[in-house]
Amino acid sequence: MKGSHRVIISNANVKYDFTIRRNITILKGDSATGKTTLVEMISEFYEAGTDSGIELSCDRPCRTLGGKDWKIILTAIHETIVFIDEDNAFLPTNDFAEAVRESDNYYVLVTREGLPNLPYSIEEIYGIRHSGKYAGLKQVYHEFYHIYGKMDYSEAIQPEHVITEDSNAGFEFFKNYSNGKNYTVVSAGGKSNIFSEIQKCRAKNIPVIADGAAFGSEMDRVIKLTGKIPHVSLYLPESFEWLILKSGIVKDKGLSDTLNAPEDYIESSLYFSWERFFTSLLVKITTGSYLKYSKKKLNPIYLREEIASKITAVIENIKS
Repeated sequence: MKGSHRVIISNANVKYDFTIRRNITILKGDSATGKTTLVEMISEFYEAGTDSGIELSCDRPCRTLGGKDWKIILTAIHETIVFIDEDNAFLPTNDFAEAVRESDNYYVLVTREGLPNLPYSIEEIYGIRHSGKYAGLKQVYHEFYHIYGKMDYSEAIQPEHVITEDSNAGFEFFKNYSNGKNYTVVSAGGKSNIFSEIQKCRAKNIPVIADGAAFGSEMDRVIKLTGKIPHVSLYLPESFEWLILKSGIVKDKGLSDTLNAPEDYIESSLYFSWERFFTSLLVKITTGSYLKYSKKKLNPIYLREEIASKITAVIENIKS
């Protein structure tokens, strides 16, 4: 399943109108914000159709999933937007994560807790915003560049210590690019280690560079931490490979269209997260060229000043 899909569902009391773009969408928020009501309406419409007093419009089937037999039921569901409420114990399990990986559905998951087994994007974490009888989804976190805290960073930041999630090509790039500059670069060795890496750092002006396409589960605790450490900045592009593709150094017919609307090109059954798609795309486009890309070992061509500067220029408001 791929593409963006608008869901409009209403009864006599409330109307929800929102668009799903990726295989995993997270709904957050406190009790009584409308999350469970939305899931219940989806369930009622699936069981009784318009006899339920509910109207639903979407170009894909919508239904709920729950109970002890969820795994058996899920094997029969395809090309569907599946809504799951947070009271289902299977939601944070490895079994569920593996089932999502292998399926061709989109999932809307109601949860107040992070789900570290699932690689969901910071762009697809939503609360519910009400306006009278109408309700839509509002982004909790914004897409590419976001500095947390109440300070107004109107000027570019001069880093002292850079933390990268990546320990492979991305880290290698930023580490080598820092040679001769007045800051250090370390790898956290994975998204789950970024929290502790920030905690132990005593530098000022600490940019953290991580893959926004899969960093969603870490956002709550990292946001709380950065609220206490105002000099930490989060730079969350889709991935390092996305930065390269976005920089313009790679030329390929149709690349611009793909970057402008990735959801139209990313098949959920093939790519667990968009980060994997952008890695695959970059490898495919550069195979046989001087820009040949490998995630495990960085091609030294990417460290040439004229190329490296274009990649880093994609990251706004950080001095190199």
